Amino acid sequence: MSGTEREAANISRSDVLRASPRMFDSRVLDLLSRVHPSVPLIIFVPAIVVLLVWALAYINVLAVVGLLAGGYGLWTLFEYWLHRIIFHFEPQDGLGARMHWIIHGVHHEHPNDPLRLVMPPAVSMPLGALVLATLYEIFGAHPAAALGAGFFTGYLIYDMLHYYVHHFYPKGRLGRMLRERHMRHHFQDDTRGFGISAPYWDEVFGTSPRPRPVEPPVRSKG
Repeated sequence: MSGTEREAANISRSDVLRASPRMFDSRVLDLLSRVHPSVPLIIFVPAIVVLLVWALAYINVLAVVGLLAGGYGLWTLFEYWLHRIIFHFEPQDGLGARMHWIIHGVHHEHPNDPLRLVMPPAVSMPLGALVLATLYEIFGAHPAAALGAGFFTGYLIYDMLHYYVHHFYPKGRLGRMLRERHMRHHFQDDTRGFGISAPYWDEVFGTSPRPRPVEPPVRSKG
């Protein structure tokens, strides 16, 4: 392949990775499937502040810090199992296959689509409300507020990190490691590497990405 042909192939591959295909016949639904990466910050940073202020009005600071850490830890487990069980449940045909493509398959086909790298509010807001309601029922109002703040902080870290590793090349060791692990998930083995912001759960559950072995060169006889 000539240099020009290789360049054309690389451009074509890049275009596919960045493509943003239509997901729904409805213009409104398709519009809702695309979201600027700043939107989760605009929605959830104020929510976190409100929850923290509410919790601190009734619970001492040390307890709030502990609950924040607990909420963040809860997010990391939620992130891992959501990605592994829900996002990678892949029926082969019918409605199930269509739902998988909408939920996560489109991201694996076009992983650098700049408007489909963070969770759209049409999904994140109802899911966040469900999480808060569940925490409220289990722990009561004020602990739930602090736990929810930690959970949503973890979610924002995940969403921003996910966008970052797809569009930038980190210079630090930690950033490079996180990007490499996620790229292995996308381009080598999507049955491994489910923890994006919390890769330690892959270590715990035995799903860490593994580098592909390099085949030794074939030596000619003679």
